[in-house]
Amino acid sequence: MPYDLEKRLVIGIASSALFDLTQSDHVFRTHGEAAYRDYQQAKLAEPLNPGVAFPFVKRLLALNDLSPTPDDPVVEVVIMSKNDPDTGLRVMRSVEDHGLAISRAIFMRGRSPLKFIRALSMSLFLSANEEDVQEAIARGFPAGQVLPSTYTDDGDDDLRIAFDFDGVLADDGSEQIFSTRGLAEFRRHEQENATTPLERGPLSDLLREINKIQALEEKRKGEDAHYQIRLHVSIVTARNAPAHERPMASLKQWGVTVNDAFFLGGIEKHRILDVLKPHIFFDDQRLHLQSVTPCVHVPFGVANQLSVGEGQG
Repeated sequence: MPYDLEKRLVIGIASSALFDLTQSDHVFRTHGEAAYRDYQQAKLAEPLNPGVAFPFVKRLLALNDLSPTPDDPVVEVVIMSKNDPDTGLRVMRSVEDHGLAISRAIFMRGRSPLKFIRALSMSLFLSANEEDVQEAIARGFPAGQVLPSTYTDDGDDDLRIAFDFDGVLADDGSEQIFSTRGLAEFRRHEQENATTPLERGPLSDLLREINKIQALEEKRKGEDAHYQIRLHVSIVTARNAPAHERPMASLKQWGVTVNDAFFLGGIEKHRILDVLKPHIFFDDQRLHLQSVTPCVHVPFGVANQLSVGEGQG
């Protein structure tokens, strides 16, 4: 029987997001492809160090214990790489050495694997490569660029995921009002349309799939009172009253939920993130990503076409 990807959350991840490839990238850029290939071959037995998205992926894969059988996981992670299969061996060896349950990969020497995102039913593609992520978003794929971080993994079992709202979970319709007409008009518009759902944004399907896993946790909790819920989802947005109602109306209409919502109204997001300590935070504006938190830039919508100004995400 074919392996059904539609039944599970599928994440595509570049090796640059999963592992720290700083030294490898330096060799490639300084000495070229041949030297890079020799370097990876010489280091084949040396595992790559965890990268920014490693804690997120590790915890996400740990949720596969919610499945009654290992052959039917709730989460599938696929390596998506421009490495060729030979140099990709070190990546797969590192996956095994770190105990990650990742068995599927695409290696395409010097070519982009992005066209396979939809074919593999992926709800998210993560990479440290800005150009690859921009291309993915431009093609309508759910993607984000993992940014450098000084985050140190706390080692707990929880998985805390935080999202901006506009330009991430929702489209940029409201953001366009803010950018062209200003804050006062934005607030008036959002108050008048408080019960009108926004269109879905690039990562709305990711939240839907996460909610399915949360439902499995709730089911397990109902069967075992000692089970500890691990997966928590928050919205951290620059919106505040009276623009706070529309996100809730949108989520309800989409049939998805979050555990917590922070409506900050101009308060710097890092003040919340540094306390909330999510293992990953998605935002469409880099100015909100100044935190030790593992952050992902989603280069979607009007906020990424403006040279100045702050948005309402």
